[in-house]
Amino acid sequence: MTRWLTEAVPRGRVAAFRTLIYLFVAADLVIFTPWVRTRVSVPGDLYRPLLIGRLLPLPTPTETLVTVIFWALLLLALLAATGRAPRLLGWAVCALYLEWMIIAMSYGKVDHDRFGLLVALAVLPTAGRARHGDTTRTEAGGWALRVTQIAVICTYFLAAFAKLRFGGLDWLTGSVLARAIIRRGTDLADLIAQVPYLLIVAQFGIVAFELLSPVVFFLPPRWRLAMVGFFYSFHAVTIATITISFAPHLAAMTSFLPLERVRPLVWVRRLVGRDTPAPATGVAPTDPTDVDPVPPDQTPVGADAERALDDQAPAVGRPVGP
Repeated sequence: MTRWLTEAVPRGRVAAFRTLIYLFVAADLVIFTPWVRTRVSVPGDLYRPLLIGRLLPLPTPTETLVTVIFWALLLLALLAATGRAPRLLGWAVCALYLEWMIIAMSYGKVDHDRFGLLVALAVLPTAGRARHGDTTRTEAGGWALRVTQIAVICTYFLAAFAKLRFGGLDWLTGSVLARAIIRRGTDLADLIAQVPYLLIVAQFGIVAFELLSPVVFFLPPRWRLAMVGFFYSFHAVTIATITISFAPHLAAMTSFLPLERVRPLVWVRRLVGRDTPAPATGVAPTDPTDVDPVPPDQTPVGADAERALDDQAPAVGRPVGP
């Protein structure tokens, strides 16, 4: 189990995941949760902090406190996305975003789609330094990604557990989706609702897929990526029908993907380079930034591993799977 938890991954994947997560935190402040700043207009008597807020304890939000957290978190998240000072900036972003979420969720409603993101912010500082495009492998980075993956899957599995615990079998056969469509449904949802018993079938399907989500860890690489693709398609349908996005959860779920292959800056440079005429010597111009240096004490991943669909192949001598 320890070997599975620390399965080595390319440092480039850790760097890409880190950049994506911290950029999402910055976007979350200004796109998805700017309403948290309005909490200062709510009477302090209505502030009921979560358990962690009572244990620390944390102060009742004030306009000054929320404003300072907002601007400090926005600045630090953008700096952390560059990959510099990963531990110092990482821990700072984790602490500030946790407080931001405690303020957001201490007025009666707690969203479960941020669990994976919070776990990612907590473990990324432990991954150490990582450069985009670096193919050398790191167990510390592998542990950070694996723990985030577990949190993502726990979000699904525990959601099904909560449905059955509090709703019982009535959640499966009741009008849960029908009520959601009435409250916030789209035209597409209205069309689906007209099909007899389709919503009941969908409710059974949702619980089944959430309960079976841990299977993703036992699948071969190709099928694992296919199942993660199904997860994303499920949320695409959810957005298209009842306008629930689960954006933080989707960001954390990229921990399953070979993100080191996504290098937009390199693609842009190559695209621009195609329009640059070759020198008279006939030697094609090269971009030294396309290849990142490899530390002398590290061994680069082989060509076969680069071509594999699942770049989370274990280090030599380590078994695949839990």
